[in-house]
Amino acid sequence: MLHLKSLLALLLLSTQLPSYAQNTDSVFVRENYTKIERSIPMRDGVKLFTSIYIPKDQTKKYPLLINRTPYTVAPYGEDKYKTSLGNFPAMMREGFIFVYQDVRGRWMSEGTFDDIRPQVVNKRSKKDIDESTDTYDTIDWLVKNVKNNNGKAGIYGISYPGFYATTSLPAAHPALKAVSPQAPVTDWFIGDDFHHNGVLFAMDAFSFMTTFGVPRPKPITPEKGPNSFRFPIQDSYRFYLETGSVKNLKEKYLADSIRFWNNLFKHPNLDTFWKARTILPHLTNVKPAVMVVGGFFDAEDAYGTFATYKAIEKQNPSANNILVAGPWFHGGWVRSAGSKFGDIEFGQPTSTYYQENFELPFFKHYLKSNTDFNVAEANVFVTGSNEWKKFSAWPPKETMLKTLYLQPNGRLSFEKVQRTDSWDEYVSDPNSPVPYQNGVQAKRSREYMIDDQRFAAQRPDVKVYQTEALAEDITLTGPVLANLVVSTTGSDADYVVKLIDVYPEDAPNPTPNPNNIIMGGYEMLVRAEIMRGKYRNSFEKPEPIVPGEITNINYALPDVAHTFKKGHRMMVQIQNSWFPIADRNPQKFMDIYQADPGDFQKATHRIFHDRSNASSLTLTILK
Repeated sequence: MLHLKSLLALLLLSTQLPSYAQNTDSVFVRENYTKIERSIPMRDGVKLFTSIYIPKDQTKKYPLLINRTPYTVAPYGEDKYKTSLGNFPAMMREGFIFVYQDVRGRWMSEGTFDDIRPQVVNKRSKKDIDESTDTYDTIDWLVKNVKNNNGKAGIYGISYPGFYATTSLPAAHPALKAVSPQAPVTDWFIGDDFHHNGVLFAMDAFSFMTTFGVPRPKPITPEKGPNSFRFPIQDSYRFYLETGSVKNLKEKYLADSIRFWNNLFKHPNLDTFWKARTILPHLTNVKPAVMVVGGFFDAEDAYGTFATYKAIEKQNPSANNILVAGPWFHGGWVRSAGSKFGDIEFGQPTSTYYQENFELPFFKHYLKSNTDFNVAEANVFVTGSNEWKKFSAWPPKETMLKTLYLQPNGRLSFEKVQRTDSWDEYVSDPNSPVPYQNGVQAKRSREYMIDDQRFAAQRPDVKVYQTEALAEDITLTGPVLANLVVSTTGSDADYVVKLIDVYPEDAPNPTPNPNNIIMGGYEMLVRAEIMRGKYRNSFEKPEPIVPGEITNINYALPDVAHTFKKGHRMMVQIQNSWFPIADRNPQKFMDIYQADPGDFQKATHRIFHDRSNASSLTLTILK
């Protein structure tokens, strides 16, 4: 999730447009839509502030297109208009009744806000509310009270609003016909935003919650809201390292003012608090058409995209549920042209293609019934080969699992190691953690998800393994499984596995090349993920690692769709810190939220790659 001020700016202008286009769109909104504001009553009496933009052309009826958000429906006032409507201008020009709602407890809505509010399974009275009931009541009011609607509603949202789109599905209102969760917040302990496999993503959690998490005693507008936190040290690596620990972040800067931060300390492991905030088990009996959208290089909610799609598929075999995934950063499918990301070019405007061929036709088909929508079950852009592919399932049925083995002397091969007693040994020092990206950054970059990894390969505490130049293309479509066989002198450790595409030395530089990028030998990050060792057997019941004992660390990396081209190499990097996006592990078994700076200690690690203890990756390869 983005920093709040950045999010507000993006929500006010959902796509990056030249100024003349912004002005044209702003004029279009005023000339073609009438804005009204209403406080819609929920079943428990709480009223939710809602801005409604109604087409002035009343010669036909229009569907409702709803966006429920914790990030404000600004601007407020019936005479103050958004500069564009919908996810991109073509939606606005198509004509819908656009509805924007401050969710319960945020901005101008009444009630109490709860982060990723738990579902109430057994509702016994009108006081038993959740985001599903609020959505139902909103749609019910809109259908009955907004003139000239055609009785059909759709919902969309990116990131946190994507979560609210997902929550519309359980016990959905009969008028709800089309839902598009896009990079939806789904599980804040396993893989989205603030935790990955139990590891706190401290940089995102702290920068976001220092503003978003500030209590709101009564309804307010953004100009009266909290200011962004002012970092005393602009270099994020230095700021988090010199603060000393997650505990110190709380004591120095937050005290007990941020409820979410307090809950991190109360719930360090996967318990009922986190389980209640996972929407996936409740995605049953899904009736509306669903289009789940996300980016493979989304730094915030790549996990949620694929987890949401797979849960609906598994729990609703007959549901009308499709997936669209592309080479995008968080929201990149509507916030960029999608022709490139970071240093990597895709050869086509993938976002424009998505908007024209997926999102707009999806809502037109199910809400207006005036267009065909013949798309595949899974519509995926494969990087490397830079092509859209259509599959009847995700992961595709036409795949095979193949094991890629770590080898002695930094080699990587599909052939299993035949040697005995083979390992690499090195020292990891949490007081000198491996940076997540080269250079100095004030804020967490989004490009780290795809950036050159040559800087990390130069460190002695990053172990590097690579294949020979490939004799043919290899395309991965699906999850990557890390199967590490390790030991450590400590009683806990984090493990970061990175899958990398190494370009040949004669790879041409981009033209133009203002940043002087050297593509020869470029190490493009395809996928990376972290795992906390104490959670290797259970996220609910952490266990210490026995010092010196050979231990298996097995976990899944988020799905990928990438072709390693002929002449390229496949590389794996393994490290024990990923800083400061991930909080540091003191390398001893303890509640890390209670760690003091003196608890962080060096440890000697071994990665085994022999006949009996073969570290490997399991790849999902397209046949």
